[in-house]
Amino acid sequence: MIRDTQPLTPPEQPLEMPEQDLSQAFSDRKAPGVRANLQTRLWRVLAFVPAFLATVALIGVMWNWFGEDGIGALEALLIGLISFNFFWISLTLSTVASGFAALMRRRPQPSRQTKPDPLNVALLMPIYNEVPWYVLGNASAMLEELRDRGGVHDYTLFVLSDTRDDEIAAQEEASVLALRETLSPGTRLYYRRRAQNTDRKVGNIADWTRRWGGGYDAMLVLDADSLMTGRAIAQLTDALARDPSAGLIQSFPHLIGAQSVFARAQQFANSIYGEALAEGLARWSGQEGNYWGHNAILRTAAFAASAGLPRLRTWSGREALIMSHDFVEAGLMRRAGWTVRFLPRIRGSYEETPANLIDHIQRDRRWCQGNLQHLRILWTRGFHAMSRFHLFHGAMGYLLSPLWFCLLLIWALIGNGQDENVLTYFSEANPLMPTWPEFTEGRHVLVLLLMYAMLLAPKLLGVAAVPLTGLRYRDLGGGGRFSLSFLTEILLSVAYAPILMVQQMIAVFRTLFGIQKGWAVQQRDGGQYGWSTLAKCHALETVSGVALMVGILSGLVTLWLLPIAISLALAIPLSALSGLSLASLGTRHLGTAEVYREPAIIKAARHYRAQLKAALDGDRVHTPAE
Repeated sequence: MIRDTQPLTPPEQPLEMPEQDLSQAFSDRKAPGVRANLQTRLWRVLAFVPAFLATVALIGVMWNWFGEDGIGALEALLIGLISFNFFWISLTLSTVASGFAALMRRRPQPSRQTKPDPLNVALLMPIYNEVPWYVLGNASAMLEELRDRGGVHDYTLFVLSDTRDDEIAAQEEASVLALRETLSPGTRLYYRRRAQNTDRKVGNIADWTRRWGGGYDAMLVLDADSLMTGRAIAQLTDALARDPSAGLIQSFPHLIGAQSVFARAQQFANSIYGEALAEGLARWSGQEGNYWGHNAILRTAAFAASAGLPRLRTWSGREALIMSHDFVEAGLMRRAGWTVRFLPRIRGSYEETPANLIDHIQRDRRWCQGNLQHLRILWTRGFHAMSRFHLFHGAMGYLLSPLWFCLLLIWALIGNGQDENVLTYFSEANPLMPTWPEFTEGRHVLVLLLMYAMLLAPKLLGVAAVPLTGLRYRDLGGGGRFSLSFLTEILLSVAYAPILMVQQMIAVFRTLFGIQKGWAVQQRDGGQYGWSTLAKCHALETVSGVALMVGILSGLVTLWLLPIAISLALAIPLSALSGLSLASLGTRHLGTAEVYREPAIIKAARHYRAQLKAALDGDRVHTPAE
């Protein structure tokens, strides 16, 4: 039996954390304040103005197409849908272009910097029904790297359990005790399990802040699947120590550990295209950045003073928990006078991604529920305009899917023009039939190709930016293998995008009609689902795809929708493909730098997981009562 004489939790050091009033502006008297940054304003102009001008130009072109016989209600709706969606496409492209430009003018960091003031930092790892040896293996790797690295800062790790399953909780406690036996002397690891998981992760972090936050200058929040190098943790801590106005600094987590088709495609896109996008986002976000809930460091006193979340009042008069708390907490800290920064150039920040399409959909439904809730928080008093935009942008990430589906439906009904479409098939004198342009003229085809090109352009810019990030194409398997990986990811993204559009639309309606309730436990180990489960999940996509294919074969629906029709019709087999392991398919494509040259922290985490699992298997888990 594992024995440990240290207490599971240290003595409490309370810190007051009042709930914020969203109807009243608030300023933290201890905040140094935020100075206007002209460079950030310039980056915002470079990102938003081109997107706005491109959208206005498209409206002009579309208006000219439809305006020959006057603009009716349906024509106006079509122009509105197309232009609204086009703005977000344009903003993504201009953000990536801004990031590319920023990487081109990248200057090396000065070799000598002022020594930061020492900070006492708590690493917080909230868990809920996770595999204990897996989570604690990651924790062990991070703690040992920090010990080996040394430095002026002091680190303590807290495992904050909200697990409801007593058997898993017993394994958690045994894992902590076993890990303590192997850690280097002086390394501090504590474990706390709440009797009730009130307010889920929000309440979990708030409980720690109120009970122990007074003893720590900063808290670095991790997810159960987070992994960070000692260097990355130290760089985040140094950045906070050197910037007294910073309340929160977010890193850019890279995806790791993907072994399936879908997960590896996500990891490849995150690694290759994400660098330029993250750089552009950091530039125009400036001191009004965002928070993604993990792999970020926060000034504890600032967080406690300004980010205590209230409950929202629903239309029925009930109180509701703010689900996607991270965006709101960032907005509240900026409102209070603290800066929120995003530092994507810090390397060694990692997380994992769902292994298959259905697990991704389940997670997306949780995120959709929280992000749509943000629409009710947009008018919080005192929020900075950029904080409001982050909230709105997050909600639009899901609301755009119903708009895209609506546009797809209208395009399918209108078909190939006046004489060949579903509307006139059923009624030749249909009064709703708009004057839809014949997509045979060169100018029309050119504009459609331009829109498709704008969807592809951010990926191409991301590829072009790879050498600017310090990577070489040979780090990604060599030019030939990388090119095949790039083409494979393009094909997979084209195949899965329509399916994800439909599923996000379903998530939106589930949330609006109250079908989506609460948060389910995330399945991190993935696996394959049976055909009946796949058919039930993807029934709407399949029916929609078959209907489109029938329309195309009948000549009533334009051939431009063929790629979407094929994707939707094959949703079930594509979903099955998503969970297949790359090893079983015998392919080494879609590799990232972390795949071809695995970082030491990932190897160490795997070693410590195996070590801890072996220790637990050899020492049957005993509850404290035993």
